[in-house]
Amino acid sequence: MMTRADQAHAHDHDHDHDHDHDHDSDHSHPPGIKGFFYGLSVPHSHDAADSIDDALEASKEGVRALKISLVILLATTVLQLVVVLISGSVALLADTIHNFSDALTAVPLWIAFVLGRRVATRRYTYGYGRAEDLAGLFIVAVIALSAILAAWQSIERIINPQPLQNLWWVLAAGVIGFVGNEAVAIYRIRVGQKIGSAALVADGVHARTDGFTSLAVVLGAIGVMLGFPLADPIIGLIISAAIIVLLWGTIRSVGRRLMDGIEPELVDRAQTALIASADVLTVHQLQLRWVGHRLQGAAVIKVKDESLSNVENVIHEAEHRLKHELPNLDDMVIRAVTTDAVSVPHSH
Repeated sequence: MMTRADQAHAHDHDHDHDHDHDHDSDHSHPPGIKGFFYGLSVPHSHDAADSIDDALEASKEGVRALKISLVILLATTVLQLVVVLISGSVALLADTIHNFSDALTAVPLWIAFVLGRRVATRRYTYGYGRAEDLAGLFIVAVIALSAILAAWQSIERIINPQPLQNLWWVLAAGVIGFVGNEAVAIYRIRVGQKIGSAALVADGVHARTDGFTSLAVVLGAIGVMLGFPLADPIIGLIISAAIIVLLWGTIRSVGRRLMDGIEPELVDRAQTALIASADVLTVHQLQLRWVGHRLQGAAVIKVKDESLSNVENVIHEAEHRLKHELPNLDDMVIRAVTTDAVSVPHSH
């Protein structure tokens, strides 16, 4: 006969198997070229397997990512600015502006992470986690502004063309810009996914678009070498248009957070964890929302007709399973309703 512990182990094993299956299916994205660009502009902001369950440690890792990437981007910007002054390349100038703006976006996001650590007050009873989402809005605005500025510079150069010099230096600066931005993008997006920060992921997407800008600078310089002097400003204009297009995915991601939107797969995982808890019959209501890079929520579960002490045990098991499934979860209010309509609220 299988003991209660054996049954629980088997149940957990089945649950883990289901989790792997759901994870694969929930993170599908458009196929082909469309899927490639979708992944570049809208990377997943949550990975339950790698998430950090401690709020303070998550914030510290986010700040560390911003510090390191800020140093890299500032160094990249300074190197490119020197080449801009030597060559007069407007495409490289656009790239340099983007790199500098990307470095600046780390500052408000850094402040937001620090604010998010503050304890809740009587005025801000949910804490200051929303500062991170507001920083995400600022990042979106900076990306859009830098793209508009680069487009304006490119149009002016098309109207009033100027010769380029030291094209090999321009090529080298473009490669430096791409390497620096892509390194920062990979780092920011990886940490943003790990801690569940849409704002940090958006900042990583910003760095990635700047990396593409740098590659476009290289193409513009090659075009000038081949005898097409307008290639430089035309490439700069194309860069600006591409960034505006890619920006849409980031706007949707950050806006969804501000509207308390949540990834459906997270709701599915939470519901699966609750149903898998012993003596839980159904889940009547389930709510989740992001506050910065942490999760909050509430649920109403129906349990078998038992004593209040047993209902408490059911709720504790449900909380444990939820925390295992959603490491970013900070607070979950669970209310249990028995078949005799006895309501037992409990806060995680």
